[in-house]
Amino acid sequence: PEECAVFHCRGCWTVLGDSLQLCGHEPPGLSVLICFKVTRDVTWEDSLLVGLEGGLLGCAYYLLSCRSCGLAVGFILYSSGSDLAYLRGLFCFFKDSIICYLLKNQMIIEASKVNFPAVTLEE
Repeated sequence: PEECAVFHCRGCWTVLGDSLQLCGHEPPGLSVLICFKVTRDVTWEDSLLVGLEGGLLGCAYYLLSCRSCGLAVGFILYSSGSDLAYLRGLFCFFKDSIICYLLKNQMIIEASKVNFPAVTLEE
């Protein structure tokens, strides 16, 4: 675990997850970290939203929020085209809503500036 990191909410620094839960590659057009598990401080409503533009155009998803401050931190994809099908049911954090604490270096860094090793669901 050279690249271990803890994911924090950009708004209030609440711990939302960590890099040991990463489980997929970032799809083109979406700047997200894909995890199969998050902390209890990540919440979502039962109502679905539909993407009207960008990488989630035409997709139905649940919005993920930080329990502490309410900041939208990501989504759980419910339905999509075949290109994003592998994301369904997984937790996708918006990189611009997350701050990473790198354990080895004891550094805080923007999630968009961290290159985690490629991980696939098979691993």
